[in-house]
Amino acid sequence: MDLGLKDKVAVITGGSVGIGLAVAEGLAAEGAHLVLAARQADRVADEAARVAKVHGVRAVGVACDVATAEGCSALVAATEEAFGGADILINNAGTGSNETIQEAPDDKWQYYFDLHVMAAVRLARGLVPSMKTRGGGVVLHNASICAVQPLWYEPIYNTTKAALMMFSKTLATEVVGDNIRVNCVNPGLVLTPDWVKTAKQLTADSGGDWEGHLQGVANEYAAIKRFATPEEMAHFFVFLCSNKATYSVGSSYFVDGGMLKTV
Repeated sequence: MDLGLKDKVAVITGGSVGIGLAVAEGLAAEGAHLVLAARQADRVADEAARVAKVHGVRAVGVACDVATAEGCSALVAATEEAFGGADILINNAGTGSNETIQEAPDDKWQYYFDLHVMAAVRLARGLVPSMKTRGGGVVLHNASICAVQPLWYEPIYNTTKAALMMFSKTLATEVVGDNIRVNCVNPGLVLTPDWVKTAKQLTADSGGDWEGHLQGVANEYAAIKRFATPEEMAHFFVFLCSNKATYSVGSSYFVDGGMLKTV
């Protein structure tokens, strides 16, 4: 099936690991060129070079922190320099939190808002104009099931992901007339390096059965009783980027293995 992605230019934040890297692989396999953004310069450069070699596309790694205005500006400038603009923007950079509302300081709230929300705002301002001149585009936001079904121990993550979901809906309404489709994906449990790292830390003093710990999490929360792989999640992102999803506008899609408890 031809997804119509050959020679499109996709910008992916958090693109050197986990879901972001899996999406990069999926898009590159369809012939899309890439701009991968991440904070670790060596890793993002290495992954960009590897993906480009494997799939025969162009890929640029940009070391930047999209939680800052300067980082977003650097990413937009690098995209313009390399490709003259973008056809696809995937706002994927993010991380979990762990706090109580009573104890979390203002600067922690601000950091997560900048990372999960303002990065999407700034990159939309920076890249949507080039999408308009190129005849249209796609913007996807990687939010979370926690945007509507919160976990008790991460109120900042829950709140900022909910804000990202609303921003996605609002942006979709604003740019649909320019042939730019905006949607939001709300994953459930996805086996990323962050989950593995946390599980190893939590089980270090009790035998080290981190895989058993993760299975327990899956048994408790997901009807499917397992984590998704990043590649499974990437398949859905790639579809939403494609010309097979042209009537998908302003929606939030739950890809969660049955974790969502409401209809």
